[in-house]
Amino acid sequence: MPDALILGPDDPAYATVVRGINRRFVGEPDRVHRVTGTDQVVAAVAEAVRDGRRLAVRGGGHCYEGFVADPEVAVLIDMSGLDAVGWDETRQAYAVGAGAGLGAVYKALFKNWGVTIPAGSCHSVGVGGHFTGGGYGVLSRRHGLTVDHLYAVEVVVVGEDGQVRAVVATRDPADPHHDLWWAHTGGGGGTFGVVTRFWLRSPGGGPDPATALPTPPAEVWLHAVTWPWASLDRDGFDRLLTNFGDWHERHATAADPYAGLAAALLVQTRAADGISLRTTMDATAPDAEGLLRAFVAEIGAGVGAAGPMTQDSGKVAALPAMAAPRKLRWLWANQLAAGSDLGQRAKYKSAFLRRGFTARQRAAIWASLDHPHTEAVLQLDSFGGAINEVAAEATAYPHRDSVLKAQWQVYWTDPADDDRHLAWIRQAYRAVFADRGGVPVADDQLDGCYVNYPDVDLSDPDWNTSGTPWTELYFGLNYARLQQVKARWDPTDTFRHAQSVRLP
Repeated sequence: MPDALILGPDDPAYATVVRGINRRFVGEPDRVHRVTGTDQVVAAVAEAVRDGRRLAVRGGGHCYEGFVADPEVAVLIDMSGLDAVGWDETRQAYAVGAGAGLGAVYKALFKNWGVTIPAGSCHSVGVGGHFTGGGYGVLSRRHGLTVDHLYAVEVVVVGEDGQVRAVVATRDPADPHHDLWWAHTGGGGGTFGVVTRFWLRSPGGGPDPATALPTPPAEVWLHAVTWPWASLDRDGFDRLLTNFGDWHERHATAADPYAGLAAALLVQTRAADGISLRTTMDATAPDAEGLLRAFVAEIGAGVGAAGPMTQDSGKVAALPAMAAPRKLRWLWANQLAAGSDLGQRAKYKSAFLRRGFTARQRAAIWASLDHPHTEAVLQLDSFGGAINEVAAEATAYPHRDSVLKAQWQVYWTDPADDDRHLAWIRQAYRAVFADRGGVPVADDQLDGCYVNYPDVDLSDPDWNTSGTPWTELYFGLNYARLQQVKARWDPTDTFRHAQSVRLP
């Protein structure tokens, strides 16, 4: 295999590859290795280790924090050329390069074999980071997380002696590398080595490619409406959030008739149009249209009339034509509902909910919505179903009994506005969890944070006064085992960032 293409600051393409989607962070590495094979990754890591130079890895560029753009990073490995998707007859699993984007993976799997994975909605997200943090999407209530279908992973690791090698780890408990596979089922990216390839096969799936992964529904119902602020008072707001939480508490099992439904409640500031509900429903389920209409009626009960969704909400595109439910072929709906690459400055925060928001929390959310900015939103996503059928310790991803995933988001373009938008999201989030030290400490209502939505404030005692470390918020009781894997496979801490797993 030829050597990787190496870019320096004087190369025209350099400026493009050192910045990701979040324009708050721009790296300045000495060189960028654009790799197309595992051997090139081994060589790039070996060179960095030999020279004592800090390295980082970039796939799709969607890391929410500045981990890859850290000023100490001197070597950046760009994985975008490792993007092949194909059937591996030897392992009877789908091999997916760690630099592939979700959209390309969806198209390849479905158009060539008629299968899919329960992954995210933003098509440019790189699978390398998305998979290693768990991988969630609109099919997850039916089919679980992406990592629930992870059969094997290839990782370039560094030994205590500085030797660099590629290791394949599988979910077979008898595999001597099994612990490395487990760490990549939710332990987060950039912490154990460089993932170069994933193999995907559902438990009990295969050997036929057509049965190795889930088959998506042939058609889905797509629906989107907005309750405008002009007709939505405090009582209506409370009722809307309460209805959404209560419904998900009652429909959280994999056997529920609504396991094929995924909804997002998009709570925008009062500077925007209103609160939107976007829903996808498996159209092949019995009485699917009736179930969908009953769901929308129940969420909007006592709230007032909703109209078309005419305004984007964060990364969620407006769908004004879906005010009346429309039935679409699955791949078309998947593409139509795909999230956007905003290319803006941004900040994110997250929480898992085992039950809906309390009255005090709803009051804090209501107060935060006075922010005079249209691109600030709290997104509540359907959770539970098949996700919660897996034991918390079976994968590194521990959040297996939640019913909702919450994500606070704010986007802007002018660096001069950094302080006011960061202040808004930090204060809004802290107010919701004020009685827990400003963060969603696990209890009978809450269950920590999502590692794929990294938030450095969780490590900051000014914003996390709970006494619960960020490691527990992300990983729960699985963190001690992750540290053991770290000690075995990355004893020199070559792969590290501000919130990577720490050596014990």
